Amino acid sequence: MKVSARNVLKGNVLKVNEGAVNSEVVMQLPGGEQLVAVVTCESAKNLSLKEGSEAIAFIKAPWVMLMTEADDIRLSARNCLKGTVLSVSDGAVNADVVIELAGGSQVRSIVTRDAVEELGLAPGVHATAVIKASHIILGVPA
Repeated sequence: MKVSARNVLKGNVLKVNEGAVNSEVVMQLPGGEQLVAVVTCESAKNLSLKEGSEAIAFIKAPWVMLMTEADDIRLSARNCLKGTVLSVSDGAVNADVVIELAGGSQVRSIVTRDAVEELGLAPGVHATAVIKASHIILGVPA
């Protein structure tokens, strides 16, 4: 399968909290990091998402925000994944930033070149990838 999403993260479902319309799905990535997604109850049922099942999270790079010096900040976004910048590839307007999480998973973000400068993003810098749970699309292996 080929997809246009730059972030394709595989993991296992830890739990599914079913609500009236949406379900909250908590996944564990290979390095132990947790990723929370919100999908419709119908989608969770159609994908047979349950504790222990495999799942794949698809996240478009522009949906990933980056922060540095984030230890004293609390956000409503459910996913704040700490890591280290591996690379920054500059374009004319935007930059592609790759962050490696402690467990080895990589998260890509597209941010403006101004943001790269303001945040001091460069290889080796500690950064946090911020992803809203509603910006994660889930799939399962066929």
